[in-house]
Amino acid sequence: MQHIPSWLVPSLPSAPGRGRPLKLYDSALERVETIETGPEATLYVCGITPYDATHLGHAATYLAFDSVQRAWRDAGITVHYAQNVTDVDDPLLERADKTGVDWRVLAEDQTNLFRGDMQALRILPPDAYVRVQDIIPETVSAIGQLLEQGIAYRVPIAADATPAAVDADACDLYFDRRAAEDLDGVFPLGTVSHFDDVELDRVFREFGGDPERPGKRDPFDPLLWRAAREGEPAWETHFGAGRPGWHVECAIIANAELGTHITLQGGGRDLRFPHHEMSAQHASAVTGEPFATRYAHAGLIAYDGEKMSKSLGNLVLVSKLRERGVDPRAIRLAILAHRYREDWEWTEEGLQDAIARLERWCARVATLPETAQAEKLEGPVMAALREAMADDLDTPRMLEIVDAWVAAEPQLTDETSQADAYGVPLLIDALLGIQLR
Repeated sequence: MQHIPSWLVPSLPSAPGRGRPLKLYDSALERVETIETGPEATLYVCGITPYDATHLGHAATYLAFDSVQRAWRDAGITVHYAQNVTDVDDPLLERADKTGVDWRVLAEDQTNLFRGDMQALRILPPDAYVRVQDIIPETVSAIGQLLEQGIAYRVPIAADATPAAVDADACDLYFDRRAAEDLDGVFPLGTVSHFDDVELDRVFREFGGDPERPGKRDPFDPLLWRAAREGEPAWETHFGAGRPGWHVECAIIANAELGTHITLQGGGRDLRFPHHEMSAQHASAVTGEPFATRYAHAGLIAYDGEKMSKSLGNLVLVSKLRERGVDPRAIRLAILAHRYREDWEWTEEGLQDAIARLERWCARVATLPETAQAEKLEGPVMAALREAMADDLDTPRMLEIVDAWVAAEPQLTDETSQADAYGVPLLIDALLGIQLR
């Protein structure tokens, strides 16, 4: 599968001691569970639709799963991480049409901006960074398999559809979720989101679903392949020209890059349904195996009293904060001050608190030697940081632990304080992603 460049890998120091087994809140189980990994773990996090710049909601999501990676790596676990770029999708095409910019140019420009923001925030990049336009053959093959299984079916396009179909006899292809749920490994809708039918219907519509379309077997059947429409990009296939639906792309990329069963599916909480549940159904229908062991989701960020989103336009952009001269480390600290799976509101006050915290931390570390006699030991502050990280990524508690350590009078007279003086700055970098030297 073809990859595109992601961004530079930030330094990731090794600190004395070893990280603890990571516990995370599993959205499907609705409880905190230890993630069993063995020596390796696989992580898939849904990427951006590149039609607008990176906002703080994006940053908080990718920082949450950056924290997962850092916790695993500190525990000696090898992480295989894949992420997509949804560069073939309605919102991108609509923005390109509205602005008069070629959709490929718009996607590349916004992907580049995202790369820059992620690198500035020292987010660990995916090993496999994959665009939808580069996986058309694999997607066509999987949809063809679903057609043969009877899990995909054709729905005629209305004669008055806008935009009109290029071929009047063409059909869109839909996924038969009821038929899929009879297969081994495919969980029913609502398993991760825990929505009832009323909520499934509301959210499905919110994210572009079409429950009332004539010809569908079930209201919640999602689009697999959109037949070619006038003015839209399309690729030729044996079942007709067109382009992929939203959910199938992640199923294809995750299975191709990480295997038929992955350790963790991650993303923002608003992706639980329809995206994560439907992409998991697609993947399991193709492979016959459960898609992921665990499902974890980051909370939503508000601004001016509303959820931060492109559709509402109430965005705080990482790039604009950087242009303003805000240290990316302070942006990280402002986000890490909140538990990853909680909803919270971005404020200027919170940012200023993070800037002040960063200054205090840097001042303390500047007074410490870079080596110590006890540099091979895990000190008690280091142990507390690791335990908080392993406890469902309790980064607010980690910041409090560092605050207390910074505020304490420097004591380098015993072995444990020397171990912390050497190791805590390394762990602040390795686990929290904040370089202080």
